[in-house]
Amino acid sequence: MYRPNYGGAPYNSQGRNYQSAYPNQLGSTYSTGPPYNADPQLWQWFTAVDTDRSGSISVTELQAALVNGNWSRFDLDTVKMLMNIFDTDRSGTIGFQEFTGLWKYISDWQGVFRHFDKDRSGTIDGHELAEALSSFGYQLTPTLLTLLEQKYASGPATGFAPSPGISFDRFVRACIVVKTLTEAFQRADTNRDGWVTMNYEEFMKIVLNAP
Repeated sequence: MYRPNYGGAPYNSQGRNYQSAYPNQLGSTYSTGPPYNADPQLWQWFTAVDTDRSGSISVTELQAALVNGNWSRFDLDTVKMLMNIFDTDRSGTIGFQEFTGLWKYISDWQGVFRHFDKDRSGTIDGHELAEALSSFGYQLTPTLLTLLEQKYASGPATGFAPSPGISFDRFVRACIVVKTLTEAFQRADTNRDGWVTMNYEEFMKIVLNAP
């Protein structure tokens, strides 16, 4: 299980340096202290992320605070997706209670990522992605899996490295996109035969509503 380690990166059960999705800087806590019954550690992280001391977290603050195992910042589209999920009052920012839900969500996904990163490379390759999606109940064809791997790869392929792998943030987004599009298709597939008929506007709504 991941644990914070501000003297360095968190470690997995094998002791390997395996940092992901922890605030990359600390700030002083608010003078008023944490809300009643707040987790002190979560409050410390929240105040660290809220660099302008506004009492809420913006997209840019959240992106600056979240890093992958290679210390790269989270992809902006992934950060916006997380904000959209947890900004329940649609204020455009994340308050402490919303942040609490977001942090648990990220922690849960870290466990999933670690489970399927069999070789402990810090990224998910095509085979690991296929295994993960299959375990979630999504049986994608090899063609679709290749497209997903290419779309969410952490960098461009080269002659020496056909795929650089999918980092934690992009893995989360890929899985959520597959889930969202699959559920949208199933809603349209009323007779459950794997085929749908839709017009251009309906198709565009499905695609544009994906994370």
